[in-house]
Amino acid sequence: MDLSITVNGIKFPNPFLLGSGPPGTNARVLAKAYEAGWGGAVAKTISLESSKVVNVVPRYGKLRSRNNGEVIGFENIELISDRPIEVWLDEFRQVKKQYPNHVLIASIMEEYSKERWQELTRRVQETGVDGFELNFSCPHGMTERKMGSEMGEHPDLTEEVTSWVTEVAKIPVWAKMTPNITNIREPSLAAVRGGANGISAINTILSVIGVNLDTLRPMPTVEGHTVPGGYSAQAVKPIALRMVSQLGLGLPKEISISGIGGVETSHDAIEFMLLGASTVQICTGVMLQGVKMVEELQEGLAKFLTDKGFSSVREIVGKSLPYFSTHMDLVKLMKEAKRHKAGEGARDNEWAQKDITEKTAELTSN
Repeated sequence: MDLSITVNGIKFPNPFLLGSGPPGTNARVLAKAYEAGWGGAVAKTISLESSKVVNVVPRYGKLRSRNNGEVIGFENIELISDRPIEVWLDEFRQVKKQYPNHVLIASIMEEYSKERWQELTRRVQETGVDGFELNFSCPHGMTERKMGSEMGEHPDLTEEVTSWVTEVAKIPVWAKMTPNITNIREPSLAAVRGGANGISAINTILSVIGVNLDTLRPMPTVEGHTVPGGYSAQAVKPIALRMVSQLGLGLPKEISISGIGGVETSHDAIEFMLLGASTVQICTGVMLQGVKMVEELQEGLAKFLTDKGFSSVREIVGKSLPYFSTHMDLVKLMKEAKRHKAGEGARDNEWAQKDITEKTAELTSN
């Protein structure tokens, strides 16, 4: 089955993209991803001055299931790329020459300076990349320089900086949103007012993965200390789905959404698409499973489309959005379905009549 989809004028062979981060940290890993079958890649975020980027070791932390040790949450305190801009520009050219039909999105981030943002945009654009993703969402590290989420948490800055980029960009521009905000629609709409063609959501959630009870040190521990970092992996998926659905319902129809957050299987990816994402990005999943995971993503999506009778990927984008409503409307629907007695019977005092776990199970839909 044809899994291609055209988004903002860019044709993706399939909707699965490497998310910005370690899986897209240089030309060699990007090439491996393309060879494996990924529909596109968002390279690791770059800026004009790599000398200011100093990563620490260790910089990752895992949250494991209490039952079987499976990784359910992942924290990183990794910064943007520490490789010189000149090296990246050469590698962007190299990748596009070697893989002209594969989609390459450049993730860029700079300080609050119109001159710097526009210089970076112009220099990267000249390499032939297919689009930009503006990193308004990195939750740690570069915030000291008023970068990343320090911009994305302020709609006025998001709009202004986006307009700086779109003033000189001749290719599509996506803005990557932070979840560390009350209402993700506000900065997203600000980016749209600034000229963004699409929104990527979400970046990682600011977190502390845990504390070592032997040493009393929070993790990941670097020389006895740490900083809060970005939380990802399957545990964040429900939050990401909620935010993507809010964007699907709240953005202008012509604005694309690239869904991100806890995607590890085709089932996960399809959920994002049903809630409005036309492409789906995976970063932590690739770090834990490897680039070959794209095979299951493609096979699972193709099977879903065939089983449900859809003829294209585009048909499922946003298909589940009409089923969101309000609590008052749910009550109305329930009454119309003559189930109001069941609802009325679920009074709070009944929690004392049954075991709490039994009552919880009775009121759970899945």
